[in-house]
Amino acid sequence: MNFKFATGFDIHKLVSGRKLKLCGIEIPFEKGLLGHSDGDVGLHALIDAMLSASGLPDIGTLFPDNDPQYKDVESIKLLEKTLKLLDEKGFKVFQVDLTFICDEPKLSPFYQKMKNLLSKKLKIDSSNIGIKARTTEGLIKVLKIDFIACFCLVVLTRKENFTVNS
Repeated sequence: MNFKFATGFDIHKLVSGRKLKLCGIEIPFEKGLLGHSDGDVGLHALIDAMLSASGLPDIGTLFPDNDPQYKDVESIKLLEKTLKLLDEKGFKVFQVDLTFICDEPKLSPFYQKMKNLLSKKLKIDSSNIGIKARTTEGLIKVLKIDFIACFCLVVLTRKENFTVNS
């Protein structure tokens, strides 16, 4: 198979007065991610990795934060637009691996919901999606900045090489 792969990364500050969304799922927490859009670092890292692997410009170029149409936009809509661009170039997502960095909230109770949503949107089996989180072992408190970051690795394949196992 002809594979293309790339990494993506995003980080946003946690602030009061915003909802917390990760991989399109609302996480109950007293803070949310500051951003021009909904600040979903999981989807932003995924989108950037997908764009890079396919040879397209980065997320900031395609969905700039100075464009009013993206103000408070749900990042799942940006993912849908990105999937259309990949489709036009003949690519399909084959595998995704996401690593969140945060001390709180605990994300493990939400992994399956995230995987289910991504599986549906990406049209891949949830076994091809890895999601995990790591803490900073208290470094966030030393830095005195609450944030959530996400690293993503994505593997793309050409659509003609992709077969679904039944």
